[in-house]
Amino acid sequence: MLVKYGTLYLALNQYTMLTIDNYLDNHYIHRSNWLRAAVLGANDGIISISSLAIGVAAASSTRQPILLATVAGLVAGALSMAAGEYVSVSSQTDTEQADIAREAQELKDMPEAELSMLAQIYEKRGLKKETALLVATELMEVDALGAHIRDELGINELTQANPIQAALASGASFTAGGVLSLLVILFCPVAQMEYYLYGFSILFLAALGSIAAKTGGSSLKKAVLRITLWGTLAMGLSALVGYLFGVKI
Repeated sequence: MLVKYGTLYLALNQYTMLTIDNYLDNHYIHRSNWLRAAVLGANDGIISISSLAIGVAAASSTRQPILLATVAGLVAGALSMAAGEYVSVSSQTDTEQADIAREAQELKDMPEAELSMLAQIYEKRGLKKETALLVATELMEVDALGAHIRDELGINELTQANPIQAALASGASFTAGGVLSLLVILFCPVAQMEYYLYGFSILFLAALGSIAAKTGGSSLKKAVLRITLWGTLAMGLSALVGYLFGVKI
């Protein structure tokens, strides 16, 4: 009984220690931005480099052209992923900042209309009309712009992406995924190289799907199935191109 009550007390004690500052620590949503970039980069690294190498291997009987194409693709792909992620996230951030500036100006020009808009948002979420107006009024008295950014524009600290963080995560993960394919090319026999690449790449993709599912708290089976299915399709089409247009080098 002492053990039972002690465990119950510990659980309750942990629960009461939750605050507004730490209640999201055990959730997964705050990982979404960098996890998306990292999974995208690693997945692209494995599939792109393996597909490229499979296409070359299907048309080559020596290791050198496969290795050369793989290294070139790895360097170019990592830089492209990092630059592309930085530019895309920066564009998203610029759009958000433009909307925030516009919202700030609207609050100066027509505060009554903005108050009504905020109240309507809360009313649609289930509050009574009078309650919604009261909540909107009190929130705007504390931080009018913050309330509209969060509830009208849907922008908050969890959804805002960091361009540098996204670029580093994407570029580094692409490199890590591509290096796995490079190791296969370095150490596996050239004969039937495309089959070795396909087999190991599926294993790498399955491992990536498992890690992503574990980190993001999603379904393991769905993540592994999704990533291996698309990886198989990409590598299969690359091998087909190599066989159709390949000339033995």
